[in-house]
Amino acid sequence: MTMEGLDKLYEFRFSDRERRRKDAIWEVLCRDFFQRFIEPTDTVLDIACGYGEFIRHIRAGRKLAIDLNEAVKDVLPPEVQFICTPADAMKGIETASVDVCFASNFFEHLPSKQALQHCMTEALRILRPGGRLLALGPNIRFCADVYWDFFDHHLPLSDRSLTEGLEITGFHTEKVIEKFLPFTMKGKLPPSPALVRAYLKLPWAWTLWGKQFFVVARKP
Repeated sequence: MTMEGLDKLYEFRFSDRERRRKDAIWEVLCRDFFQRFIEPTDTVLDIACGYGEFIRHIRAGRKLAIDLNEAVKDVLPPEVQFICTPADAMKGIETASVDVCFASNFFEHLPSKQALQHCMTEALRILRPGGRLLALGPNIRFCADVYWDFFDHHLPLSDRSLTEGLEITGFHTEKVIEKFLPFTMKGKLPPSPALVRAYLKLPWAWTLWGKQFFVVARKP
């Protein structure tokens, strides 16, 4: 799909109101959950950053973001260094220069397992020894009935297949949550920041409504 096509797709998928609510929810997710994996002095890279909901709200010493859509730089705050580059060839990012790579709902858009492994290999290259890759995405084991409802989903992944791919690439798996967030933020009863805050405090609720995996892998 072309970048123009993706822009039109995301404009169709999320209204301005939904994007504002999504941004507020990501503020809670970063503060109450993802920040525990990131030190305030870390260099953090947001892979396929989209509108920058993660990188905007996470606390870090240096913030990097990559995406194929060059227009993304216009919506990112000035403290974020944006690089227009593909995830499987991260030009402009030095080897062993990043502490944490973050990828949210990106891997399922790749065309093949080979493309995914290229992305993981690049993440391994740019991470410092001991650096982490944090990956969030729909778990095909628990959302197969709705997984293909999105036009730009290509690659079905589970927590198990992603973990195996990471290990093959050279990562060491540190943490796996097979059921974490719900499949989508769209629905008849869209989540609010307060509801998400409560949800994060109740891991038993994740086993009921969680459809996305969360995987943490470390570079040796």
